[in-house]
Amino acid sequence: MTEVSDPRHERRIQLMQTLFVLMFGEQFKVESEKSTETVQETAELPYFKEAQAILAKSNEIDAQLVQHAPERPLTEINQVDLAIMRLIVHEYQTSQTPKKVLIDEAIELAKEFGTDSSPKFVNGVLGKVLELES
Repeated sequence: MTEVSDPRHERRIQLMQTLFVLMFGEQFKVESEKSTETVQETAELPYFKEAQAILAKSNEIDAQLVQHAPERPLTEINQVDLAIMRLIVHEYQTSQTPKKVLIDEAIELAKEFGTDSSPKFVNGVLGKVLELES
């Protein structure tokens, strides 16, 4: 039996992956002759402009995450989990998608791409962040 995937879920997957690539690139920028090619290749990623917009707001989003997960500094948060949480907080701030839907989506993304502890961590932090955003 084949499962038909929700196009919104597929979009979030691609956006989260593009965001992750951009976050990774920010951490490990290396001056090289190929830097122009890398920028051009990165700009061709799906949802590149939206991922850039999320990254541009990352300081604001990260401040909320740190406030609600003080036991885990940003440097210690799994980068996949961080990308998922940034994506979901940004989507909550810019769309009318209900909190419950976004948290459920974050948990699914964490199960699919994170570690064994990712779903619980993402759920706990986003539950607190989005509750206060109301």
